[in-house]
Amino acid sequence: MIALLMQVSNFLSILLSFRIGCDASVLLDDTANFTGEKTAGANSNSLRGFNVIDTIKTQLERMCPGVVSCSDILSAVTRDSVVALGGPSWKVVFGRRDSTTASLSAANSNIPSPASSLGALISSFSSKGFTANEMVALSGAHTIGQAKCSVFRNRLYNENNINSSFATSLRAKCPSNGGNNNLSPLDASPTSFDNRYFNDLISQRGLLHSDQELFNGGSTNAQVRIYASNQATFSRDFANAMVKMGNLSPLTGSNGQVRTNCRRTN
Repeated sequence: MIALLMQVSNFLSILLSFRIGCDASVLLDDTANFTGEKTAGANSNSLRGFNVIDTIKTQLERMCPGVVSCSDILSAVTRDSVVALGGPSWKVVFGRRDSTTASLSAANSNIPSPASSLGALISSFSSKGFTANEMVALSGAHTIGQAKCSVFRNRLYNENNINSSFATSLRAKCPSNGGNNNLSPLDASPTSFDNRYFNDLISQRGLLHSDQELFNGGSTNAQVRIYASNQATFSRDFANAMVKMGNLSPLTGSNGQVRTNCRRTN
């Protein structure tokens, strides 16, 4: 279970993918009919813990076959992992069903890029009904986990709004050439769900370009300051936003299916 807890931010990224909703499409392996989402730019060599989901699903199928969807497992695992790492809890509404297909192209186009501008981030979340403040709260999921050198290299060598000592330390792990898969933590306390991420942004220690965009003289600066100074407010807003995300176009009724194996359709 520890391996899964260390990948909380990756499972939050699954829920943030905005393809259809919380439908567990990312868990599907490639088939002759579609290329799945595991190799999408933001997911490849990044998302992990699929074997843990497989184990949970196998045990549930033994106890109550055909009842608990992979989508509901992901939602519960995300909430419980956040709690286990010191973050807030929220009410997970169960009863979602699973997608019967996946789309590599949709994942590539819908998951916000680590190179996104503030305007692009606000627009992406707004298209799904989320306010800028909710976007900032959900971005706080980056208080957990790590990112690959390949997605933050440009920031280290070409951006000015970065703490000089922070950049120097990261260049040792992420040279200008090579080391694409070398990992660095998304904030200074990568195994605790806290508000350190926002404090790091204020000190220009955001790892990704898209992270630092939240505190770069734009409209979200004030919200970052609020969360940096008040962890309880961040926790409350994050939990509320996750409840809202859980209600994002869920498959219910006769739509989708309850997969027996999370890696393939029935």
